[in-house]
Amino acid sequence: MDRSQLASRIATESLLRGTFTLRSGRVSSYYLDKYLFSTQPEILAELGRLFAQRIPAGTDRIAGAELGGIPLVSATSMACGLPCVFVRNQKKDYGTAKQVEGKVSAGDRIVLVEDVATTGGQALEAAASLTALGAVVTTIIATIDRLEGARENVESKGIAFDAIFTVRDLGVIP
Repeated sequence: MDRSQLASRIATESLLRGTFTLRSGRVSSYYLDKYLFSTQPEILAELGRLFAQRIPAGTDRIAGAELGGIPLVSATSMACGLPCVFVRNQKKDYGTAKQVEGKVSAGDRIVLVEDVATTGGQALEAAASLTALGAVVTTIIATIDRLEGARENVESKGIAFDAIFTVRDLGVIP
């Protein structure tokens, strides 16, 4: 499946119209339901390959934030052969009480994969959790950039931003 076919499949599977409140608090006339595309094996496998192609040289690990980033980072890890870590929204209060699952060492250069980026808030929260462990988050790569400030917010923190698609690629005019 080529890039335009993948964009079409993602739009067909996940683009909903109506009135939706986003994580950022903004209200939108459309919603990209990440679970409707990230649970489709052929879409997920292709996204893993595309993410893997964008991982910069020198990256030690890749990370994904719960819940939407977990299938994406898993597929990417399998496609590129780098180990992955999972970032919880908050520390669990049982077992090991970790917020980050998987091995992270001080100085690790990490790329964070994201599902849909609006303002970049969740990705930046996950990046902060990783940097608190001594890692260096070099890049955040989103599946879809809604073109509502994520790039600017991420880059203002000194982290590179990339996206496989923008909403325009999916036929949405912001």
